[in-house]
Amino acid sequence: MFKYLWMVIQDLFLAVTYTTLMHAMLSRVCGRRGRLIHGAGLCVGVLASVALAIVKNNTKLIISSHWNHYLYAILMSLTVLFLVFTCCFGRKENHPGRAGGMILCAAGSLLSAVLVFYSLPGVLLYPFSFNTMGQGYLSSYYLVRMAGWLGALILLLICSRLLSRCALEIKPYSWLPVLLNISLISFAVYCFGRFFVPWINRAKWLGWSVRYSDEAYGWIGNWMMFTANHAMLFIWITAGLVALLAVCFFRQGMILREKYDHAAQLRKLKARNRRWRRVAAGVLICVLLFVLILTLVKTEDTKQVELSAPENYTVDQEAGVILIPAEAVSDGHLHRFEYRTEKNIDVRWIVVKKPNSASYGVGLDACEVCGNAGYFERNGQVVCKRCDVVMNINTIGFKGGCNPIPLAYEVRDGNLVFRLEDLIAGEKEFR
Repeated sequence: MFKYLWMVIQDLFLAVTYTTLMHAMLSRVCGRRGRLIHGAGLCVGVLASVALAIVKNNTKLIISSHWNHYLYAILMSLTVLFLVFTCCFGRKENHPGRAGGMILCAAGSLLSAVLVFYSLPGVLLYPFSFNTMGQGYLSSYYLVRMAGWLGALILLLICSRLLSRCALEIKPYSWLPVLLNISLISFAVYCFGRFFVPWINRAKWLGWSVRYSDEAYGWIGNWMMFTANHAMLFIWITAGLVALLAVCFFRQGMILREKYDHAAQLRKLKARNRRWRRVAAGVLICVLLFVLILTLVKTEDTKQVELSAPENYTVDQEAGVILIPAEAVSDGHLHRFEYRTEKNIDVRWIVVKKPNSASYGVGLDACEVCGNAGYFERNGQVVCKRCDVVMNINTIGFKGGCNPIPLAYEVRDGNLVFRLEDLIAGEKEFR
């Protein structure tokens, strides 16, 4: 649940914020015409995203790194154009001129369409990657993850609605384009850094060497690495600007500047100011929630799980077997063992007693899907460390999916017996 909560917010926060602020600005500059043109751009972006998600899901389409290269170039170019047109035609509220207004609306509409197309397809595909453990779409595995996915979308929609009210009613109008332009400048800088990633090993037209080095790439290479390692910084910049807009709007609701003729008019103005303060407070609460989700929740969800220490066993070199007392692994919990081969490779395997059964779930501490990341126990369940999928204990020992790679064993004289040759054969999984 938490994984898809923070992933969706991280993927869509910038696109939702920028498109919301652009929609409000174009509405204030060009009125109904601005809303319609920008709304059309958003619809085109959503429809294109849905189409791409359907194609990728049904055809398993893999898009090369060149796709991102071109997409970042388009985003960077459109962002710069929109900034220029905003400085020319969007400085004042209400009717900047017919031609200027149309140019600004077209630029904003096109930028929003590409922003949505850049951010949304991956998010739409998340529900198709939820692991149901063979229990269907009504299983708890699927529904919990869907709750996180839907919860993130609902939070973003609520924030967008509240932020739109702030942007439409904040005074003076100049606050809106200034804050929007600053956030878009940071996004353009980010796109500039990401633009070079797909070409970094083949940019001979810039005179760069094939392999990366600070000396060869200079400041461009350093900036590319900075944007790759500090992508969250640009989200924090935008979140800070949104919070600043909300604080200014809250302050606007604290002061009554209009003149009034009678008590009824005064009550109406006070009610309006209270509504402004509630809207501003709602935006600040949403920003705070996003910050908490993208810091505390994300950190907790992505925290590395330490595998339990290997347990003891007896080795019978003459018989070429390992003996583990059955009573030591019959408590229903996960037990991990490790054997070092002559090639100094540590081969791990797990044993867990199956519920309501006399048999055991036994397998290497690795799978064909996630490699040798291993498994751990959480609340009585066996979980894959890499993909966080909960194993069905009754299927451990069977081949397929994220199940541990099967390992043969026998129960003899109260012991689980493992052949050394089977463990040595598993070396390839732990190299």
